[in-house]
Amino acid sequence: MLPVHPYWWFKGAISPEDCRRVMARGQEALEQLKQSGGDTTGVTLGATHKGAENAGASALAARTLEDAAQEAGASQPEATKGKYIRDSEVCFLNDAWIYDLVFPLIAEANQRAGWNYEVDYAEPLQFAAYRPGGFYGWHTDGFTCHNGAYRMFEPGVTPLVDGKPPPNCIDNPKMLGKVRKLSMTLNLNEPGAYEGGNLKFDFGPHVRHRERYHECEEIRPQGSMIVFPSYVYHQVTPVTSGIRYSLVVWVLGKPFR
Repeated sequence: MLPVHPYWWFKGAISPEDCRRVMARGQEALEQLKQSGGDTTGVTLGATHKGAENAGASALAARTLEDAAQEAGASQPEATKGKYIRDSEVCFLNDAWIYDLVFPLIAEANQRAGWNYEVDYAEPLQFAAYRPGGFYGWHTDGFTCHNGAYRMFEPGVTPLVDGKPPPNCIDNPKMLGKVRKLSMTLNLNEPGAYEGGNLKFDFGPHVRHRERYHECEEIRPQGSMIVFPSYVYHQVTPVTSGIRYSLVVWVLGKPFR
């Protein structure tokens, strides 16, 4: 799928005051999770936590998908498993007032970009903190075919993977049978609060009329938001100073057909 508009963005769409409110709420939730002994480590879907063998893992962010595939002797999706890991802290929010801030803009982007995807639900909001050296390697946010649809997790019946439910297994019936169709990222930081940490896209080797790789510096202003199809490959480049705070949400619908 090669949409005319691979992403849609809004400059300063959320006020600085609301950005500070979201950031304070996320920092509070992150600290509460730590205090309760919860796991705040950000991981990729189906991958494992950062390990000692990946001590220099931020260098992976500079490589292309073709590099990884060639080294692994595998397809691009297989080449990323367990290799393109993530170094960040995350927690999840369900505050209605935050959804109210972002949902109208997501709907507007869906229409103005010409996607008009049928969506009807959203996952919990993900608040993320990327400290110096933090990054998120090449990945997509999900598979949009029926094979990637969410399935119900049945305790004692569904086989565990490394002691955890398999990817795409959930306990929320409202997500059952649906896939991620749209992804949204909101930049919460004030200008100059961090360096590096750019959202970067890979539109593929056969793309025409635009560059293949694109770092989205247009969403650096505080309160700027970007919406894009969840199947597009992207990454967050390593943060070199400061702390990057962002809010992410995935919007769901029935698989494409």
